[in-house]
Amino acid sequence: MTRPPFRDQPSPDPPFRDPRLPVRTRVEDLLARLTLDERIAMLHQYAPGVERLGLAPFRTGQEALHGVAWMGPATVFPQAVGLGATWNPELVRRVGEAVGREARAMRARDPRVGLNVWSPTVNLLRDPRWGRNEEGYAEDPYLTSALATAYTRGLRGDHPERWRTAPVLKHWLAHNNETDRDTTSSSVRPRVLHEYDLAAFRGAVRAGAVAGVMPAYNLVNGRPNHVSPYLREHLRTWTDQELVVCSDAGAPSNLVDSEHYFDTHEEAIAAALRAGVDSFTDHDQDASKTLARVRGALERGLIDASTVDTAVRRLLAMRCALGEFDDPGGQPRECDGAFDTPAHRALALEAAEQAVVLLTNDGLLPLSESAVRTLAVVGPLADECKLDWYSGSLIRRSSPREALAERLGADRVVFADGLDTVRLRTAAGWIRVPDAAAEGRGPAEAAEGEGPAEAAGTLNPAHAAGRTDLPPLTVGDTPTDLSLADWGGGVLTLRAPSGRYLTVAEDGFVRAAAEQPGGWVVQETFTLEAHPDGHLLRHLGTGGYVCVAAGALKVAERDGGEERTGTAFRLEVVERGEDAVARAAARADAVVVVAGNDPHIGGRETEDRTTLALPAQQQRLWRAAHAANPRTALVLTSSYPYAVAEAADALPALLWTAHGGQAAGTALARVLFGDVSPAGRLPQTWYASDHDLPDPLDYDIIASRATYLYFDGAPLFPFGHGLSYTAFAYGELTVRRETDLTVECEVTNSGPCDGDEVVQIYASAPGSRVPLPHRRLIAHRRVWLRRGERARLFFTVPVEDALGFWDVAHGRWTVDPGAYEIHAGASSADLRATATVTVEGPPPAPRPVPRRGLEAADYDAADGIVLVDRAKVRGDAVACRDDAVGRLLFRACDFGAGVTSMTVEAAYETAGAGNDDAGAGNDTAGAEDDAAGAGNDATVEVHLADGTTLATVTIPPTGGRYAYTTVRAALPTPPAGVRDLHITLRGGGLRLARLGFSG
Repeated sequence: MTRPPFRDQPSPDPPFRDPRLPVRTRVEDLLARLTLDERIAMLHQYAPGVERLGLAPFRTGQEALHGVAWMGPATVFPQAVGLGATWNPELVRRVGEAVGREARAMRARDPRVGLNVWSPTVNLLRDPRWGRNEEGYAEDPYLTSALATAYTRGLRGDHPERWRTAPVLKHWLAHNNETDRDTTSSSVRPRVLHEYDLAAFRGAVRAGAVAGVMPAYNLVNGRPNHVSPYLREHLRTWTDQELVVCSDAGAPSNLVDSEHYFDTHEEAIAAALRAGVDSFTDHDQDASKTLARVRGALERGLIDASTVDTAVRRLLAMRCALGEFDDPGGQPRECDGAFDTPAHRALALEAAEQAVVLLTNDGLLPLSESAVRTLAVVGPLADECKLDWYSGSLIRRSSPREALAERLGADRVVFADGLDTVRLRTAAGWIRVPDAAAEGRGPAEAAEGEGPAEAAGTLNPAHAAGRTDLPPLTVGDTPTDLSLADWGGGVLTLRAPSGRYLTVAEDGFVRAAAEQPGGWVVQETFTLEAHPDGHLLRHLGTGGYVCVAAGALKVAERDGGEERTGTAFRLEVVERGEDAVARAAARADAVVVVAGNDPHIGGRETEDRTTLALPAQQQRLWRAAHAANPRTALVLTSSYPYAVAEAADALPALLWTAHGGQAAGTALARVLFGDVSPAGRLPQTWYASDHDLPDPLDYDIIASRATYLYFDGAPLFPFGHGLSYTAFAYGELTVRRETDLTVECEVTNSGPCDGDEVVQIYASAPGSRVPLPHRRLIAHRRVWLRRGERARLFFTVPVEDALGFWDVAHGRWTVDPGAYEIHAGASSADLRATATVTVEGPPPAPRPVPRRGLEAADYDAADGIVLVDRAKVRGDAVACRDDAVGRLLFRACDFGAGVTSMTVEAAYETAGAGNDDAGAGNDTAGAEDDAAGAGNDATVEVHLADGTTLATVTIPPTGGRYAYTTVRAALPTPPAGVRDLHITLRGGGLRLARLGFSG
């Protein structure tokens, strides 16, 4: 029933304005004053103001992954994966606090800056080829949760009632691929769900500093995350707080348009609201379509006004916590904003320093200023300070070259970027950049304070247009030398002598106009394709070929005339980049090669990597430098790991750092020269080869033996790895089990200098009855010790967190009795001390099959299967992968004195049968059939480990994937006692939900 709105009251201070009242009371008061249309309008990301109540417009969603993004200049901290490499929750909390304070300060001068921040990203870095690897903290759920908790606490602030900002965790759930990300389904078995994917979110939500979550684009077990039952079944059970669920951009429309999960948008938005989505990010600032869909769902009876009220209530509670309603003007009485302060600048440097990981060192580092009179600083990233899609604009920058020249003096630093110098020629002449292209004000020279929001007139940088005020490239008698960078896979950028990159604007002309590659669709990348007369130059952003049109370079119209095939270009190499690098290296006492990625190219949102290999051009650079000067260090500055076994073996020093933000260059210089002893640790495994990785869409880390938890091979560098300029000795490790697990460890700085050690505590379960991790991180601490200083560290961990796993046999978290090993060390592979702890208790009970039956998704092992949606609302079923044969194993099934009959609950959709979702809202649908009277298209075979066949059940076509039938079969050889049960599925379109046993 629709609640009538309150009449406007003459009182200037209605209850919702009174900060002395409980939030719930204030929200209920305000909700009652809103009309139904006003409440519906609040469901869109851009909620309008309500003038009669003095409510200002409100926007969900302010990007703030490692600094306030998209709103102009702000302090830029290291990428999230770099913050992960610090292994320092206290540092990350302080970064979150600084970002939250800057958001408050920026909002004070620009109300478009939002306080509902969409950060951090807690998706686990399961596969290093994921395009958004830079956004996550770690491959480990404990470490990710610890850092996410710290960051959100900083963003939220310490006030018991008022929130500095309202953080939203991204992206719920099991989301690690960009390829077809809105249509692929992650098959996540219950153990992986509970032990891995949910665990990353759980700790931060329980800590109470999270305002909500954002569902991911993908599907999990065949069901889109935006209608996930886990929002209700798990997320909302972890806290009493009214969490807000904000959709990802465009995802509500995907439910119909790309995923075809619902027939109409009204059905889709109703299902999302019922599942728990509260704010819809769709069609950018145009709310009309979303609101029309909500009204349509109301008119069709798919939802009622109470469904709308539930979502609006959560949104209003968040806005109330932000202090919006405390004053009639919509601003909180207290604002702790601070922007670009000396403390923030120092923190950016500290974070960048702590993020540097020393991978190998044969004594080259630290460098000595007295011994290194001349230093060669070379490579494509040697003079760069790269940003990513979720960065703010730089207030100040520090590249390695700049920082080292400032430290040593410009005359002692030799630089070469290592790019190939090339010229392009057509039959009509040389390609040249007009002189006028070097004139005019570029983005880097824009007026102080002008950022993307002001310059583009939009909050979304995807809408930013390329420059058209500069002349396009032309054909003439004299060439322009261009710098060519090959970022791998044939993806090239071309840079003019002015420093600007060749780019393509909306008019299709090629200009030297971009300060850096960037944008939602990068317009600065090209590839060369072989042609009898040289090469064709294809522009990757549009897919079109570059041609000469009226004397200027332009991307040909795809549906145009002869020019659509492009112009043939001959590429003349003036100088190879490796030759310039070799010359620079030969002149120097030591060499620093800075290689890696551009965060907008070859591994980014919408684009996964296809290989771990370092681009071939960059491999040639470090080889050339090393051949000319054996005192060569390679610094990999990247958003993700590389497979660099050759470099690790050949070079005397190898370092990695994520893109380190505004202070990246200074931080690296201080590490290289020993001002700071490096103590960053790898937040994910560095594999030796692509062959070490499973399919990117294989989310079953247990079966695929993925991440450090299960990987059986030898990594190039293990999870947690990182060297130091000093050394640390570990003393005795002691473990006590009381209510919690108490671990004590002694660590001594036994090396030549002060420094940080990251003490890592792992648990393992030798001889476990189920496949458990080789070792699992359960605690850690980054501790600074003076030379010779000794510290005794104490860790307290809940026993279930340290030793438990999800028991699929009984549907609960459990700790098996037995002996466990607790390890302390410097990485997951460098364990220095071990202690044993014993858990007493009865042996684990077998599966009570006659009483509980077997849910198909609760298998112990499987092959050739995927998990699918049992119904659109909730539940999982099992189907054959790619219409092949599927096999399931259920261990330790207790049949008691014996069972004589079995029921199989399954659905079978034949080709062309369509999607009958008549049973979508139920766990089962359909009638009970007799196996003897069914067809023979799909079968479920049940047998014991010794090969004894118990039954072969034929499943008839049921009319749809959600139309389940129950087929009963007699068991001529009744099983008894505790036995392993094997099930074989045959038939594409078959979905097995459950088996029951009786008799």
